[in-house]
Amino acid sequence: MIKKSVCLGLIYLLTVCCYFKGFSQQKTPVLAFASDTQEPQWVEKLFLKADHNLEATQALFKDVSERKPSALFIMGDVVSSGKKEKAWKNMDKYIGQSVKDSIPVYATLGNHDVMFNAKQGMLKFKKRFPDYEPTGFSVVIDSVAVLLLNSNFSAMSSADTAKQNEWYKAKLKKLDTDPSIKMIIVGCHHSPYTNSRVVKPSLSVQQNFVAPFITSRKCILFISGHSHNYEQFKMQGKNFVVIGGGGGLHQGVKENNDVMNDVAAGYKPLFHYLEVRRDGTQLNVLSRQMTKDFSAFTDGTTFRVKL
Repeated sequence: MIKKSVCLGLIYLLTVCCYFKGFSQQKTPVLAFASDTQEPQWVEKLFLKADHNLEATQALFKDVSERKPSALFIMGDVVSSGKKEKAWKNMDKYIGQSVKDSIPVYATLGNHDVMFNAKQGMLKFKKRFPDYEPTGFSVVIDSVAVLLLNSNFSAMSSADTAKQNEWYKAKLKKLDTDPSIKMIIVGCHHSPYTNSRVVKPSLSVQQNFVAPFITSRKCILFISGHSHNYEQFKMQGKNFVVIGGGGGLHQGVKENNDVMNDVAAGYKPLFHYLEVRRDGTQLNVLSRQMTKDFSAFTDGTTFRVKL
């Protein structure tokens, strides 16, 4: 009887030890970010080279599903023409599979999502992302607040622009004083800084979004797309990353320069997305890139961002 009790006691202790060992080894949640997953339009192919674009987007979502992040955020241009139901055919499959794999998908609007008919584009977008608000939307995961902003100012009324700016500033103020929030990531479609040969840096994003981001105590990373490149800038002491490698036609970049100093000038994969993991008061950022033979995604450049 005593031997049996001792054995049961040892089994219990081993079980407890294994549980706490496993718990201590658990990794913090990963957030995935992609942008410009739209299928190339025929008119774009007149000026830019197509190169396994549809396969790249499919492979990107497959890689995300296999790696199982806590959430996937798409920084706009989800599809080529948001107003057209047929443009959503493949994307509906990808999003549906992610949801089946218990990966929630969030997105903000890009110019292609509201192109030619903003109202219809918005209706189709909201059908896929019902919680999205075009004047500011936020999600909190693992003490990290992700703010998704609408940078399609030409498709917004002045009232909606003002409403979003008010929401953005008030939200940052609230999050900065919230002890449960460790850091803030801000995202929108149009890049405030880029050396793209096709699109320009967005002055509107600089004027409306960058200044509050810089002054916020907890804002640590600004993510955008529109430029179909991987670019990384350090402006006024804070980090800005361009991740427009979700499947759109590659644009290429101009020569690096002092005004727009891309600190990742030597890293220019055709297709890519980000994984972000919190580690205390810093973020570990990993770019996943498609291999040159287009067979899979693999680890690319990494960097750390500290408060």
